[in-house]
Amino acid sequence: MEGVSNGGMLYHEVQESKLCAVHCVNTVLQGPFFSEFDLAAVASDLDRTERQMMVQGSGDFVPEESHNVSLDGDFSIQVLQKVLEVWDLQIIPLDSPVAEPAQIDPELENAFICHLQNHWFCIRKVNGEWYNFDSLKPAPEHLSKFYLSAYLDSLKGFGWSIFLVRGKFPKECPISSSEASSGYGQWLLPEDAERITKSCNAAQRTGSRSGQTQWQSVPYRQYEEQGMLLDEEDEDLKAAIAASLMDAAPAVSTKPDTLENENKDNSAANA
Repeated sequence: MEGVSNGGMLYHEVQESKLCAVHCVNTVLQGPFFSEFDLAAVASDLDRTERQMMVQGSGDFVPEESHNVSLDGDFSIQVLQKVLEVWDLQIIPLDSPVAEPAQIDPELENAFICHLQNHWFCIRKVNGEWYNFDSLKPAPEHLSKFYLSAYLDSLKGFGWSIFLVRGKFPKECPISSSEASSGYGQWLLPEDAERITKSCNAAQRTGSRSGQTQWQSVPYRQYEEQGMLLDEEDEDLKAAIAASLMDAAPAVSTKPDTLENENKDNSAANA
């Protein structure tokens, strides 16, 4: 399909433990480009660089705790920025002067990253249509161009931090490659995503009528409720993140050598 990326399919990742930052990055890029270990390695490099600067500035002992990743897998905005820089993408706070055009006409942009407390998700334009790629949703949720602006305003009203993503986005992902699959990633046609969303919304309405709380009446309520279900899955993740930070292994991406070269040059949302 000429002019259509990834054969017109949408890439979505469903929440795994508390890896929403990984899901957010991959749905911005529309493919399984990074793992939690890649982001942990970037966080380790950032921590090391920050500690070196603090020691040089003050000469005092600097604690070893990370400011860029928590043991339960929550990553800082600096990690997301560094990872997306591999693909020449820039993260800009939506309330900054340079992002003023996006505040007026958000539909002219390509992607937004949203953050509240410990949860990250992206809103992305794919093949001319906008979708909410929140990993707590079972499928991408279509957003009309008219609703996009109102939705962003609603998120801001509830305290979300919103960032604009600009740059040259990847056009294709090797979805036939064995590297392009993960336990929480899935490729969906837009009509399949719409069918899944409608089915889940109908189930939620049924639950609401039976006295259960409807998930999305307040944007953050779903994350608080889902977080209780995710807590039991975090022990293995904590161990893996801790091991990755101790090893300080170089980050890996599907754009070869870029992070490795940066490491040589620099010496380096609870769902």
